[in-house]
Amino acid sequence: MERLNWDDIRLFLALARDGTLSGAARSLGVGVATISRRIDRIEHAIGLPLFLRSQQGYALTDQGAALLPRAERMELAAHEMRLEAALQVDIRGKVRVASIESLITPIVIPALAPLLQANPGLEVEVMYSPVAVNLHRHDADLALRMVVPDGGNLLVRRLATMGFGLYGPADGTRPDRHVTWPDLAGVDTLLAWSKAFGAENGSRFSVNSLEALLEAVQRGIGIGVLPHFLARQAGLRLIADELPQGGKMERPVLLATHAELAASRRVRAVADAIAEQVIGFRRQLETGATA
Repeated sequence: MERLNWDDIRLFLALARDGTLSGAARSLGVGVATISRRIDRIEHAIGLPLFLRSQQGYALTDQGAALLPRAERMELAAHEMRLEAALQVDIRGKVRVASIESLITPIVIPALAPLLQANPGLEVEVMYSPVAVNLHRHDADLALRMVVPDGGNLLVRRLATMGFGLYGPADGTRPDRHVTWPDLAGVDTLLAWSKAFGAENGSRFSVNSLEALLEAVQRGIGIGVLPHFLARQAGLRLIADELPQGGKMERPVLLATHAELAASRRVRAVADAIAEQVIGFRRQLETGATA
């Protein structure tokens, strides 16, 4: 029995269904002598007569009839395995991506559009929160972030650098008010930069939405520290691209995932698509200049 293989089962099923060596040979695309020899070998291997031979052909013995349903289940399992293998050619399943808010529209969505079109079975969930998600708890499969994760079994790749500047309205005015983020976890560095320009000494307009911050500066509510690429797209005027005491305002753009997911085809495909898009956008992220 240990010497039986799937090819033996295929021969057994073909002969059981057709009842003749010639018919079984045609269905399998092999010679009649091969079928006859292999059936003899199978019977010898398992120690049971599977067929009664006659001039009319081959008929199942009681032992052969008892084995037939099991052989058919093996055939079904092999068929299902082939179907599943075919499905795996496409990338399927769900991938959760935690992203920096400013990169969702210009980076993540353009990166994923062709991938999703080519793989109808792929689902992607993109979410944003000022607080970094916990990849160790699998709150997300991938994370675009600007803070290096603390320890853990994570794979982290630095893709680019995002530059920031102090911006004001396009008309050249410089309102006294500062447009900033509220005092929330996850935006400490941005708040520190705003305070370096005097935000803590005067009135502030605070909102926890980057889109709203841009709109507020555009409408002349105040001046604010914003990513170069978004501020310049919005036509805002650059006031300073360094801190008052010197030093660039910039953050790394990192792509992190749990090491356990590194071999996942769907996670890798989404990660590669996003990474390629970020790298292609690198110059705009750093300086806001047109490539």
